[in-house]
Amino acid sequence: MPPTLHRLLATTLRKPNRLFPPFPPLLPLDLNSEPILFSLYYRYLSSSPGENEAETAQTSTSAAPPQNPYPKTKTPLEMQFETWVQKLKPGFTPSDVEYALWSQSDPDLALDLFRWTALQRGYKHNNVTYFTMIKILIVGKRYSHAETIIEEVLAGACDISVPLYNSIIKFCCGRRALINRAFDVYKKMYKSDSCKPTLETYTMLFNSLLRRFNKLNVCYAYLHSVRSLAKQMKALGVIPDTFVLNMIIKAYAKCLEVDEAIRVFREMGLYGCEPNAYTYGYIAKGLCEKGRVSQGVGFYKEMRGKGLVPSSSTYMIVICSVAMERMFKDASDIVFDMLGNSMSPDLLTYKTLLEGMCREGRGNEAFELLDKLRKSDPAMNEKTYKALFNGLNL
Repeated sequence: MPPTLHRLLATTLRKPNRLFPPFPPLLPLDLNSEPILFSLYYRYLSSSPGENEAETAQTSTSAAPPQNPYPKTKTPLEMQFETWVQKLKPGFTPSDVEYALWSQSDPDLALDLFRWTALQRGYKHNNVTYFTMIKILIVGKRYSHAETIIEEVLAGACDISVPLYNSIIKFCCGRRALINRAFDVYKKMYKSDSCKPTLETYTMLFNSLLRRFNKLNVCYAYLHSVRSLAKQMKALGVIPDTFVLNMIIKAYAKCLEVDEAIRVFREMGLYGCEPNAYTYGYIAKGLCEKGRVSQGVGFYKEMRGKGLVPSSSTYMIVICSVAMERMFKDASDIVFDMLGNSMSPDLLTYKTLLEGMCREGRGNEAFELLDKLRKSDPAMNEKTYKALFNGLNL
């Protein structure tokens, strides 16, 4: 190495360097071995392992956060969850999970346990565990979580079963926004080979439809569904009971399809079912509203002949219909029959009968009937009596 370059390098090494740590003392320089200088520099930078480990330990120790002197206490639910996780030893079965789910006092904790078990290797939920989880969530009013579990079932998360699908239909029928989902589940059951609809299935679906028969124009929109369900139930060989047949009769009667209602009424004996007061009441009201009053009165009399008592709404519809047909003797008899069963007609029913008699020139009979009604009806107060009396004087 030239002498000028050697002096420059030596001078540089003697001066403090702001970019690098100071070099160790310069050893005698062998001009024939230039790499020695740079190997010493790198060896100094790497330093000894012991020193680096001590420095790293000191840095990590100084940087480590201090331990919390007040550690968080686990909640009772967290402790309960850990307890059941420990109880469910490897190889647990769906029966073990079902027992564990029913043992939880909190539905959210049961759902956590349900999710945790699903993640364990070698385990898969079946229809029993899904059925259990859905019931727990519904009872606990965790409806959004229940809907999520139901969607998993319908997506094929487990094998299907009648109790599981019936529980889903029951939940969906109870929520107006999910009524269509209930019929989707029913269609799956109807097409299935191992999970056919039962009488309970049809009872829930009919009941859900009948709750929407509150207006005449709405009835026709749902009548087609009622008719289809009835045909499919018969095709599957499901034997209906009186409650289901009454709902079908009510649907036809509400839509004034009284001949269809009477047809179902005549078939009740084929299924071993006896008509009750609701059966006769639906048909009698439907016939009267249809204008077939005499036939409606015939069903009313047949019902009373069997000792069956109509509802107050049936009584009042029959009374008004008979009075409008100017059958005042029959109307009066039905009124007193109603009073004899501890039920009272409303003001409109009384006015229809009494004012109808006055329009037919039988005003004296109307006043006499009003006096008898005042004595026989404990629910007729002074205000009602005056309203009726003033109506007869017009």
